[in-house]
Amino acid sequence: MALLKQKLVWIGIVIIVIVLMVFGLAMMGSVIGAKPQNLPVALVVQDQAVNLPNGTELNVGQMVKEKLTANEALPIVWTVVGSEAEARKGLDQQDYYGALVLPSELSAGIASISTAEPKPAVVKILANEGMNTQASSAVKQILGQAARTISSELSNQLLTQISTQSEVVPVGTAKALLTPFTIQEETVHAIGANNASGSAPGMLTQIMWIGSLATSLILFFSSQKAAAGGARRMSSAIVQAIIGIVFITVVSGYLVWMATSWYGMELADVTGTWWMLLVAGVAFFMLQSALVNWLGVPAMPILILLMFFSLPVVNMAPEFLPQTTHDWLYSWTPFRFAASGLRNSMYFNDIDSASTNLTVMWSIAAVGLVLVVASGFKKSKASAGQTSAQ
Repeated sequence: MALLKQKLVWIGIVIIVIVLMVFGLAMMGSVIGAKPQNLPVALVVQDQAVNLPNGTELNVGQMVKEKLTANEALPIVWTVVGSEAEARKGLDQQDYYGALVLPSELSAGIASISTAEPKPAVVKILANEGMNTQASSAVKQILGQAARTISSELSNQLLTQISTQSEVVPVGTAKALLTPFTIQEETVHAIGANNASGSAPGMLTQIMWIGSLATSLILFFSSQKAAAGGARRMSSAIVQAIIGIVFITVVSGYLVWMATSWYGMELADVTGTWWMLLVAGVAFFMLQSALVNWLGVPAMPILILLMFFSLPVVNMAPEFLPQTTHDWLYSWTPFRFAASGLRNSMYFNDIDSASTNLTVMWSIAAVGLVLVVASGFKKSKASAGQTSAQ
């Protein structure tokens, strides 16, 4: 019972509860309740209407379009485009998580079911896996289910029409009724082998952050010792920044080599991945060094909490996030821009020097560099104490 009278025990319990609450909020609170909403998907309607023997017109493409776009229960924002090539271009530019392509012969294929030689058309479902694995999988599942539902409805309608004309349904027609059209799924910008199911960009970002943080701390304590030994603080700050950039250059190159050589990670653009990782690493290092140089060791909790709050959302599609998390965390965290830039080079072979991701990373690096150099003007506690004593 004497142990329970110790204040340290109760203080420790309070601290543990607070730590669990904070890290629980960081790891789970920001993503609990995540569900897809407003997923951008392209819809290609090339179907040509056909005239049936009874004189009526059959336009399955228009019917499918109206049914899909009017279904507000689907967590999809449809964009109707004119051709499959245009849809694929949008997938390349990461405008859509997927696309549904209704071919020009869709109505003709449906009409042929009642003939001796049915020729069902092929409806394509394109999933943009490289843009986001979670979102593209959801889109593929939603579009597949929608296509199968429409196929079932068409089968029932056709069976009713055919049964009114004849009590005997030919075998070929019966088989065609089961699948009025064929569904063909295709994955574009596949993530490749050994990419942690599309989570590799977030993982590399996390590793780069930790590596940059270790570099920042080593150089910070080294510069502190150098300043205590009489070195000029301005010179130490400049050298700190230069050595940090050199370290990050080596570390980023080693990280890409390790990912491809050791773990067999497939990358669309190895050089572009290294470049984006280098820029992100330099931005991280400058941000971390600026905070540590100005705040000292108390900056560590800020940097650690930033990492833990950012990691759960960095690999999630923004359309899955709760609105609060999207607006207050995802919209500004540097992890998001680094991972997005890596995703471009790893899966799309696209590293645009004018992209938003690189612009944000360069901006962070530039501001951080200015603050690191400016910290050279800050007086140390020892010199400040001497000045006040005089």
